[in-house]
Amino acid sequence: MTAPVTPAPAARRAFRFTGWHMTMILVAFFGIVIVVNVYMATLASRSFSGVVVDNSYVASQHYNTWLDEAAKEKALGWQVSAVRQADGRVAVSLIGEARPQNAVLGGEAWHPLGQEADRTVSFRKAGDGRWISIDPLPEGRWRLRLKLDGDDAAGHHAVRLQQML
Repeated sequence: MTAPVTPAPAARRAFRFTGWHMTMILVAFFGIVIVVNVYMATLASRSFSGVVVDNSYVASQHYNTWLDEAAKEKALGWQVSAVRQADGRVAVSLIGEARPQNAVLGGEAWHPLGQEADRTVSFRKAGDGRWISIDPLPEGRWRLRLKLDGDDAAGHHAVRLQQML
């Protein structure tokens, strides 16, 4: 007698890489690249105008003067910091051994993206080496150039406010 013949298990079909697979890989790859590029471009356009100075050549003519001013400031031994408080006023602190005691602080603030008009900022003395602006600055990014005048010292101090003001 012969044994009944059972059919062999169905052979597994081997995976076949087709043009559709390659198309899907390319679409997914370039889709991710495009999404990331759009995201990065959006972040860049919201945070930086692309203009550091209006005229690079004219700015380069003042470069050595700026370096000399920076060297003079460093020699004074002062550190200047500025922070926007919750009420919008700017608090400035002058830290250092030989800081002037009877100084008057003033300055100007400008919006690096040009969305707000430049402003003159006036300060009142708030203690030893501390000043607070009289008027608040609106929220946003601001650059602040401070001018310290006094009997015992005078100087210009450029301070870039690092936080979003």
